[in-house]
Amino acid sequence: MTAIVDTSRQTTSTEQPAPGLGAALRAEWLKLTTVRSTWWTLVALVVIGAGLTTLLGALNAEWLASPQADEDPAAFITWGMMLAPAAAVVLGALVVTAEYGSGTIRSSFAAVPSRGRVMLAKSILVAGLLFVAGTATALLGYAGTNPFFEAQGIGLPLEGDVLRAMYGSGLYLAGLGVLAVAVGFLVRHTAAAVSILLGTLFVVGPMVLLVPGTFGEWLEKLMPHNTGGGVAAAVSFNPNLLDPWTGYAVFLAQVAAVVAVAAWSLRRRDA
Repeated sequence: MTAIVDTSRQTTSTEQPAPGLGAALRAEWLKLTTVRSTWWTLVALVVIGAGLTTLLGALNAEWLASPQADEDPAAFITWGMMLAPAAAVVLGALVVTAEYGSGTIRSSFAAVPSRGRVMLAKSILVAGLLFVAGTATALLGYAGTNPFFEAQGIGLPLEGDVLRAMYGSGLYLAGLGVLAVAVGFLVRHTAAAVSILLGTLFVVGPMVLLVPGTFGEWLEKLMPHNTGGGVAAAVSFNPNLLDPWTGYAVFLAQVAAVVAVAAWSLRRRDA
């Protein structure tokens, strides 16, 4: 008699479940924290964000306290954070493009076959790191600047719009970091990703001021640096922009749109 063996339920011992988000986060955190570029970029963020805020506050404190001043001292309390986005963009882009440049992105996708999960893990870590670093940098700038203001009798308490500008700085940089991750997956090249983002933030943004009429005014309001950056300013230098939280909601929608395109592209292109 011949025995009939049911093999329909047999599985090989080599089969392993696909790594989950936790495993992807651990792997991406290890990569993020063991490269020097991460730490140099964060140092640059602190130097630019807190250093320039303190320097501008110290140089302008006396003038801001004078009757001739036509600016609110609160407008200077996060001044350096207007340039700190450059560091956030570089960090977010490098997290992706450095792997494409070295070819190690193939190993990442082999270890975590779900490409969307890799993108999500990178985005979460970059956003979290930049939120903490951005908020801490804004607080350092406040701590360095406010004593000069207090000496002139125009000190700012850490409350209301000033407090919102502290964690708003972190929120803005976190959003920019996620945007840079998405653009990195789209163009897969460090110089291209950084050039596109910095050009949009610091070149195209100011150039829309040359567009006349109502259309030009709305273009100015909807540029990413203006929609997202408002939440990082206690008082804006430009009163024509959207309200801080309205602008930030628009900024998040802009980021989400780019992320969606990047995720769609990532599933359909070769590594």
